[in-house]
Order: sequence, then structure tokens, then C-alpha cells
Amino acid sequence: MKTNLKYIALLLTGMFLTGACSDEFLEVEPKGRSLEDNYYRNAEEAYKGLIAAYDPIGWVGGNLITKTFATNSASDDHVAGGGNANDITAAQVWSSYSLDAATGPQDVLWSKGFSGIFRANKLLEKLPEAEMNEGVRERFAAEARFLRAFYYFDLIRLFDLIPLLTEPIPSSEMYNVEQASREAVFEQIEIDLLAAIPNLPTQVDKTTEAGRASAGTALALLGKVYLQQEKFGQATEQLAKVNGTPGATSEYGYRLVDNFADLWDSNNKFNSEAILEVSHTSLSNGVWDCIGCTEGNVLNIMLAPRGYSIENENAGAPNFVSGWGFNPVTESLAQAFQLGGGLYDPRYTATVVNLDSLEAAGVVSYEKSYQNTGYFLRKFAGKQDDVSEGGGNYELNFFQDTYEIRLADTYLMEAEAIVRGGGDAGRAQALLDAVRARVGLGSVPVSFDNIMSERRLELAGEGHRWFDLVRTGRAAQALEDRGYVEGKHDKLPIPLLELTNTLLEQDPAY
Repeated sequence: MKTNLKYIALLLTGMFLTGACSDEFLEVEPKGRSLEDNYYRNAEEAYKGLIAAYDPIGWVGGNLITKTFATNSASDDHVAGGGNANDITAAQVWSSYSLDAATGPQDVLWSKGFSGIFRANKLLEKLPEAEMNEGVRERFAAEARFLRAFYYFDLIRLFDLIPLLTEPIPSSEMYNVEQASREAVFEQIEIDLLAAIPNLPTQVDKTTEAGRASAGTALALLGKVYLQQEKFGQATEQLAKVNGTPGATSEYGYRLVDNFADLWDSNNKFNSEAILEVSHTSLSNGVWDCIGCTEGNVLNIMLAPRGYSIENENAGAPNFVSGWGFNPVTESLAQAFQLGGGLYDPRYTATVVNLDSLEAAGVVSYEKSYQNTGYFLRKFAGKQDDVSEGGGNYELNFFQDTYEIRLADTYLMEAEAIVRGGGDAGRAQALLDAVRARVGLGSVPVSFDNIMSERRLELAGEGHRWFDLVRTGRAAQALEDRGYVEGKHDKLPIPLLELTNTLLEQDPAY
């Protein structure tokens, strides 16, 4: 994956279109390369272009950076970990808040976002010319708008001022792109989502179209966008549509799964709680020569403990693979699950594993990784049962999916919007209660603090915590001991290469 915006533009406007996709609704093996100017002639070619636009959601950087891994490393719930202080430097420097324009995860995250935007823009440009059913054309356009909004929302949360591109860039203009105001970017995100929703299906067929955006997916993202801007009334309105009656099945087919632990079963793909799910597969044959080519879930090998060995087969030890020890869980998060009196939140056992206690009991042994805490994220630690027998390197080809948005997340977002916006406290209480009741916990008074505590435990390790801390103004206090500087570290610097011979200007904080 090329980092520089200029090179992304060249690849996608002047050369060839190719695309693999990790979403299960399509399994495409490209049969060669078609010149972009001659492509998108019909529904089949437009569909492949749509798949290419979805693809960057699940991209892995060649340095193994993903959004979840990187933001986990930067949060108070995890540290970078791994083999040593130089193991995947891009994550280490964000974890310690010593990053700069030349070193950090920003190149991969910038490339991922703008690659998706370029692909969505190209599809939107070409769709009017394609010979296809009008209803299909409208749906494809709606999905492209949704995807453009999704990528821009990630970028505007990760960076300060960014370019706003709503059409492909001619090669003659690629050095002259300027940054837009944050307000303009948020406005375009809202425009795209509001335009997309009427032309998206209420639900998608999970046997043939799993992974594609529905109206519910776009509404959930729109509610999240409004909440980010503290437009609490609008966020409440959109999220209420997604959520329906707390605990019941919503109009869009969403319902909390009965067993929290089932969310982390690798075979439980596209369940009733998934609103936007990134599909991973063991069939992409990912290899070390092209890490960025894999469609597997690299978190599984990265977050599993190093040198892991089961010493007592009869003691019920986790069947983890031996991995790389990244993103150890902090003592702070582990303690947050404690209810007192030796009791733990029921989600603890599905979320975290204390290997030090198991090692002390003679059940397992493992190699202590850098910044080891003894606690590991069970949600994503790879399991022996999930090791692929397919091609490629098994470490890069785990098939557990990840959630970008799931229903418990939108329940808690709506509850937060209601409380902070002075809305219906009874409904906010019902939403919070539903998340807790799913795991057998009783009611606690609905409040901003209690909702944020619930988000931390419910969504631990899923890549939300850093964003939550920043958007609610709690990052400076939570991350003070990590070197976080308020007004600087709430955003990433623009990648250094992007500033070379362009009109882009670096965030003054960097």
C-alpha cells in the first residue's frame, strides 16, 4: 500500500483497478487487470468496483498496523507490548506518546482512509455511465456514499485538518490538494449518509450479502457522527431507529445475542448484534512477502501470549496459539472488572485472561512479553481450533471477524446522547439496563459516568476506548502517565511524506 496521497491518486485514476475483499458477500479472484478508463461498463464490473471500495475497511498495513491494534496501544486499557521496545515501532511510539510526523501509525491509517475514498469517488463517477438496472445503480451509489462517509469519519477523528475530496483527482491536480475545515468534512459526512439511507435496504440477506451496508448500518454511523459533534438530539433520533425497543429485535433486524461470549466465537459470523462487521478469512493465503495482501485477522496472532504452553491438559487452560504478546491488558482495565468481594463482572472471563495466576497454579507457562502485565485480551487471542489448514502462513490467516459497530455499542451511544442532551431518562435507563441484563447484572442509575464505565467493560479491546477518551475530554487525565499532551495527542500528525511538494500543512501541535 502506497502511503502518499499523490501515489494513491495515481494508482486509482491513471492506472488499473483491482480489488480483493474480505467481506463474505463476494469471493472474487481477479482474472487480470482492466484499464480503469474502460471499466464500470455494466453491473458486474460496477459490483467489482464496489467490492474494491469496501476492501480497505479490513486492510492490514505491511507493518501489521490495524486501526484496532493501534488505538488499543494508545488507550489506557492496553500497552503496545510485543517482543521489545522496537517491536512495531509505529505502535510503540503511540503507546508512549513519543510519535512524530516521521514515526507512528499515521501513514497506514491515512493510506487506508484515502484509498477507500478514492475508490468510492471513482465508483460514483462511473456509475451513471454503466448499463444496469436503475434500482441496482441507486443502491451501489448509496453504498459508495456510505463508504466515503465511513472513511472520512475515521480520518477526521484521527487527524486535524484533511483534504475533502468528493470526486477523483486528475493527475495534474494531485500536488495542489488543500485541507478543508473540520466543519466542512463533518457536513459532507452527514450529506453522504442522509443521501445513502433512503436507497439502502432495511436489512441484507446474510447468506448472500453479509458485510454490505443496510439502512440500519448507515443510521448507526450517522448517530455516531452526530454524537461525536455533540449534536445529542440528532444522535438520539437516529440511534433510536437502529436500536428499537431495548432488548427486542429492531426494525433493522438487530438484537443483542443471548450469550456475550458467543460474540467472540469465530464461527458466529454476522450474528444479530453485528451492525458493521469486518469479515476475515483463512482462504486469502496471506504470506510474509505480502502482509498487506492478507484477508485474515492478524490480531489473533499478535495478541496471543508469547511462548505459550499448556502444562496441565486437565485443568481447562485456554487453547491459545503461541503468539506475539501485543496489547497486554493494563492493570487498570483488569481492576475495572472487579465488583468487590472477590466477584468479577461476568464479561471478564470472555474478555480477559490472567495468565500469571494460571502459571502460578502450574496450568500454563508463557514468555513474558515487553510491558507484560500478565493479563491478555481473550476476545482476540488466537485459538488452536482456529488455525487454518489452508495455504499461506497460518499466522496471517485467522478467520475471526471483528466489529466496527455492534448493537451494544449503539445502545450505549444512544443512552449517552440522551443523558448529555437532557432527553428521556427512562429510555436511557432501559438501554443501559439491557446491556447489563444480557450478562446477568442488575440495574445501576443511568448517568454519564456509569455509561462510560459500561462502554469500557462492554467494548474492551475493540478499538473504541481511545476515541471515547478523546471525544469526551477524558484522555488527558486517563493517559497522563503515558505522556499524553492535551491539544496535541488528540490527533495524529499528518504523515511526513504527505507534506513533500504538496500544499498540505502539518498540525501546528507537531
